[in-house]
Amino acid sequence: QVQLVESGGGLAQPGGSLRLSCAASGFAFSLHYMTWARQAPGKGLEWVSTIWGDDIEYADSVKGRFTISRDNAKNTLYLQMNNLKPEDTALYYCAKGWRSTSPRGQGTQVTVSS
Repeated sequence: QVQLVESGGGLAQPGGSLRLSCAASGFAFSLHYMTWARQAPGKGLEWVSTIWGDDIEYADSVKGRFTISRDNAKNTLYLQMNNLKPEDTALYYCAKGWRSTSPRGQGTQVTVSS
């Protein structure tokens, strides 16, 4: 079955950086769009970014600051987050599919605070 395990979250200062990883298994990773989404406290799920090959999309809120990438040989999805802002604080999920939120992993917490 599909398994997605996120890691790399933590506490960062405003302007700082974090790199999230998502280890995927149970499906042909290289053949599928993969997505990062997030859920801030008290808010709904928000799409962040999607990738498949050279087809890459970002939400306006993260464009220019976040970079999505993948290593198909390692079945791993990444999200490099630079110039973090307090409003980036959320539980970050990876999901299988185009702009998808399901199936997704358990999430990794990112907190941006001074």
